[in-house]
Amino acid sequence: MEDDELHLSNKSAENDEYLLVLELSEDDPLFEKKKKLLEVNGFNLQGHVSLKNSSCPNWLNTTMKMLVQRARIICLDELELYFGGVDVNSSVEFDNPRIELEALHSILSLIDKTLSSGNHKITGLLQDLRNASIDMIQDLGDKIRLETRIVTNYSCDKERHLLQWGESSGVQTKLEVAYVEGAGRGVVAKEDLKVGDIALEIPVSIIISEELVHESDMFPILEKIDGVSSETILLLWSMKEKHNHHSKFKFYFDALPEVFNTGLSFGVNAIMALDGTLLLEEIVQAKEHLRTQYDELFPALCNDHPDIFPVELYTWEQFLWACELWYSNGMKVMFTGGKLQTCLVPIAGFLNHSVCPHVLHFGKVDSATNSLKFPLSRPCNAGEQCYLSYGKFSSSHLVTFYGFLPQGDNPYDVIPLELDATITDCSEDNCPMSNWTNHMVRGTWLSKNHGMFHYGLPPPLLDHFRRAQSPMFQNNIHEKLEIELEVLEDLRSTFEDMLETLGETNLDDSTSWDVKLAMEFKDRQIMIVSSIVTSCYSGCKLVEYELSQVVINLSFSDPNGGGLSSSLSVLQEAQWMKYIGSL
Repeated sequence: MEDDELHLSNKSAENDEYLLVLELSEDDPLFEKKKKLLEVNGFNLQGHVSLKNSSCPNWLNTTMKMLVQRARIICLDELELYFGGVDVNSSVEFDNPRIELEALHSILSLIDKTLSSGNHKITGLLQDLRNASIDMIQDLGDKIRLETRIVTNYSCDKERHLLQWGESSGVQTKLEVAYVEGAGRGVVAKEDLKVGDIALEIPVSIIISEELVHESDMFPILEKIDGVSSETILLLWSMKEKHNHHSKFKFYFDALPEVFNTGLSFGVNAIMALDGTLLLEEIVQAKEHLRTQYDELFPALCNDHPDIFPVELYTWEQFLWACELWYSNGMKVMFTGGKLQTCLVPIAGFLNHSVCPHVLHFGKVDSATNSLKFPLSRPCNAGEQCYLSYGKFSSSHLVTFYGFLPQGDNPYDVIPLELDATITDCSEDNCPMSNWTNHMVRGTWLSKNHGMFHYGLPPPLLDHFRRAQSPMFQNNIHEKLEIELEVLEDLRSTFEDMLETLGETNLDDSTSWDVKLAMEFKDRQIMIVSSIVTSCYSGCKLVEYELSQVVINLSFSDPNGGGLSSSLSVLQEAQWMKYIGSL
């Protein structure tokens, strides 16, 4: 479930000057960093956008530009802030399409809320803004739309039977099941769907939640065991319910795959293929954790309660299958009483993952209909695959718990770094944009700033290495550039070693599914690390050129001059001053 980060409201002044307000909430955990970014870009914290000057010819474009720039900053997550935020002045390109969609959708939500207030004096103005927002969302969708190719010779009979059962139980849907090339089982729109349309609505009565287990014969036994969570109890219930031919959820369990093929099922060869990546250790630890959890419960439960926990239904293989089921299909649902539970939601599990999905906000039960609704945040054409988001996950997480790599660029695909913790970054009060305790890298092709002092690399990482080289602030430009060169050379050396550790991958037609997936993941890691090395190399060339200019300029400089311009080109001076100002 995704929560809107914006504080939405509308105000009117005494002189009929109506204001739209996009306010940064002080409860935002990233408040200080976003506040700094708003200030750097010339925005106030209140975020008042006046509707008074609507008679101006460019009023609509100017107002939308202001709203979008502000919303982009407010919607930034920790990852995008770390990698330098977004260029809020860009109306065409964007680093993270999901952030762009969230920003546009938050504006649309604000406008809809204001329209619902019934102030007829500004209805026309708000409707113009609403239409402009919809147009921008449509344009974004057109840029990121993936082609949907249906595999017609694959049977989806079990899935269609489940859908029919759901509809007979109150499910309402504008989607149909299909087998999609490159994605497997999924759903496509039966008709053209607009922003705000409900693509799928699931009644609470068919959601698998912990209340079901409370009614089962195993609950009185399991609730007495210390440390057994409600999620574990649900997992054990599903292992048995899968084989219950009289189960209310028989069609659901029949439609589930026999194997999930996630990283948790990787064999020895696949795990060894991950050598040099952090994912190897992550998968090994995850499997060890699950095995320990299983051994704590079995065979003891089977021995003590053989009628309730039949040994043939509670093998390690069945336990692992159930774990993969809940990891890959479990959804967080907020019920009307305010309780958040991990549930299985039949039919909703057919929707595949996208970095920038059609369905952004879901997971909260509508108290009026007692159902879970999946509204569209961007249009979905008839025959197009409809996506939701499993979360802002890296490829390593998606491989481990879902068993796939997302199509296209994944801005959340990062490699965490372990750096010397004794090097102190700026305090939050002095330079909030540079205060980071954890560092990481991602593909530098995702960055739009490859110029001097940036190089496509994350600013906090560069700052960390700069402080390691020179804890004291340097006024001498020559020394600054020397430090800059040392930083880039150190980074290049570090990632060249990492690249050598990763080695090479070789795939052939006989490669098993798990080894193939492991190698595809490793290839992406190699691409990320290679991009860092390339950016460091290009950065070194930039700095070396500027150093050469410093030497030339100093040899001809006026003894009474020697300012910043005498050492750096005008362009590089502007970049340096902008960089310093952002700290």
